[in-house]
Amino acid sequence: PGTDMILLEVNNRIIEETLTLKFEGAAAGNKPEAVEVTFADFDGVLYHISNPNGDKTKVMVSISLKFYKELQEHGADEVLKKVYGSYLINPESGYNVSLLYDLENLPADKDAIVHQAGMLKRNCFASVFEKYFKFQEEGKEGEKRAVIHYRDDETMYVEAKKDRVTVVFSTVFKDDDDVVIGKVFMQEFKEGRRASHTAPQVLFSHREPPLELKDTDAAVGDNIGYITF
Repeated sequence: PGTDMILLEVNNRIIEETLTLKFEGAAAGNKPEAVEVTFADFDGVLYHISNPNGDKTKVMVSISLKFYKELQEHGADEVLKKVYGSYLINPESGYNVSLLYDLENLPADKDAIVHQAGMLKRNCFASVFEKYFKFQEEGKEGEKRAVIHYRDDETMYVEAKKDRVTVVFSTVFKDDDDVVIGKVFMQEFKEGRRASHTAPQVLFSHREPPLELKDTDAAVGDNIGYITF
């Protein structure tokens, strides 16, 4: 019997659909229409798609992450420059990163550019993982762990070990139902791992932080869970 899996998309569908619509319209020679969309994802990350200075031939995509400063400490700006090149502009006020697309000068590889824009949040995070995978490859074991406060009361820790990179997410359960859902979700992860020989080991600890965090101020409590990869 097949099992239902929870699917979490890495790419942002609203960005991709909006840009695809704009690029296709421009390619067909249609007169560009105004766009003004502000939305948030489940991590509280804010996005804004707009026409800068009301210029309908330009589309700007911006992202605001409360913890962007922490990502910058691990080289986020450099990674984004590498990925987005000339599409990267000075961020609009109130946002951390902005990309600008010119509908009168469409890229040849439209689909790839659209997908890249949809991966903006993922690419903001990429520097942390790239840095620690490099530490692991180079055998730099004792490097200070990265601590990213990706939600108000939830934290991600990344650490390089000799034979692996360990990632720990803390998560807060708001009530008893949340605890049950969290445990079901973690069971899904474990089942998924059994089906794939290449997937990393997944550990879930309820109430107490895992050993990796024993010397930190990691929270303890009935409503706290830790997921370790």
